[in-house]
Amino acid sequence: MLTPTEKIWHNGRFIAWDDARIHVLSHVVSYGSSVFEGIRCYATPSGPAVFRLREHVRRMLDSAKIYRMENVGYTAAELEEAMRELVRVNKLRSCYIRPILLRAYGEMGVNPLKNPLDVYIACWEWGKYLGEEALAEGVDVCVSSWNRIAPNTLPALAKAGANYMNSQLIKMEALINGYSEGIALDASGYVSEGSGENIFVVRDGKILTPPLGASVLPGITRDSVLRLAQDLEIPVIETLVPREMLYIADEVFFSGTAAEITPIRSVDRIQIGKGRRGPVAERLQKEFFAIVNGTKPDRYGWLSAVGEPEPSLAGKK
Repeated sequence: MLTPTEKIWHNGRFIAWDDARIHVLSHVVSYGSSVFEGIRCYATPSGPAVFRLREHVRRMLDSAKIYRMENVGYTAAELEEAMRELVRVNKLRSCYIRPILLRAYGEMGVNPLKNPLDVYIACWEWGKYLGEEALAEGVDVCVSSWNRIAPNTLPALAKAGANYMNSQLIKMEALINGYSEGIALDASGYVSEGSGENIFVVRDGKILTPPLGASVLPGITRDSVLRLAQDLEIPVIETLVPREMLYIADEVFFSGTAAEITPIRSVDRIQIGKGRRGPVAERLQKEFFAIVNGTKPDRYGWLSAVGEPEPSLAGKK
């Protein structure tokens, strides 16, 4: 269960948590017509700071463009400030932020173009997605019987609500069979990603990760891992990854806003490496958390301080 906060942002105004409701015949309910983001705000010594806010907002607007959701009504700067103000209003030091752009109540039918667009932004306290101990001990996963969406069916580059029906099938199958998560293959049988995470494989000191062409969402944390690895002089190759490479890898780990950097200790009951976090994942974790928690300088400019209100951009309470 989510722990409710006081306010949710809706179309430029702050409303009570329990007032954030939509009509049952809103287009999004029947047809999954929404795009969204998952964003973390971290507690730092200088106060709360949002991780890669600009990149997340840009990806949401890119997703909206792909789905012809034009006239969002807010600039990227306005949405960014609305998220910072929401954290301030709810007096949170750290949280998860969920902006959603959806096609609302209007006409019924597959054609969405005449339905109005609504923007909601919520935030709440949320811990480690796969559990606190998973960061060190790793998680047990399986290769799913469900493939990722094939090219030219649904756009994998968009973070859209409809795409996550595929993710739900992967996740539910994994949980029912006693795993924490599932790994999906793409339409050609190569490794794609988890239900909500990108994936990395370590072999002989090199990191391999599937390219965007393998039906992979362009993860913001994925990009962060690539940049950190470059700084740490760990070779990275974006390449097609055969399923069997998972079994013989020295390390495998997930990345994502929710999962952050989470090691995988087994795949299909086959132990990976020593059956817990390996040295490459540990180095990346250490560097990642030092930056987002503010104990090391933010050399990439990844953190957006929540700071003081800017009334001209934040919307009305």
